[in-house]
Amino acid sequence: MTAIRRILSILCIASTMALAACVNNPYRAPSDVSTPPWNAIILADGLAYRVLKPGSGNQHPTLSSIITVNYTGWTTDGRKFDSTINPDGSASPATFPLKHLIQGWQQSIALMVSGEKIRVWIPGKLAYDKLNRPGAPHGMLVFDIELLHFKN
Repeated sequence: MTAIRRILSILCIASTMALAACVNNPYRAPSDVSTPPWNAIILADGLAYRVLKPGSGNQHPTLSSIITVNYTGWTTDGRKFDSTINPDGSASPATFPLKHLIQGWQQSIALMVSGEKIRVWIPGKLAYDKLNRPGAPHGMLVFDIELLHFKN
């Protein structure tokens, strides 16, 4: 009986560790990655978003803004393709001129205020489908974006 208890104990510990890794994994795709949920705001061109964490202030970035963000991007099948979040959970924020980013980012970032975090579903036509960018994912893309700050 002791051997069976040891095996069960090991299995219990292993499954607990596996579950913890899934919960704490910054690359794990959100459960709603395949399609926007009922509570997302869907714009006329198909871009959808929902606020994950409100920000502060009333100023919004414009196309001429330089933005600093943390983000993770997934395809709708749950494959992570880009992130500023490191495997240990720390972040390496990225800074970009907003006008150099895909149209879906330009639209969604312009809706945000500093400190806000959103999940955005970007149709392929507003992402990389029309661009000749080798290695870029195609189809709808999903991003969690946190706007840390911006300069106009």
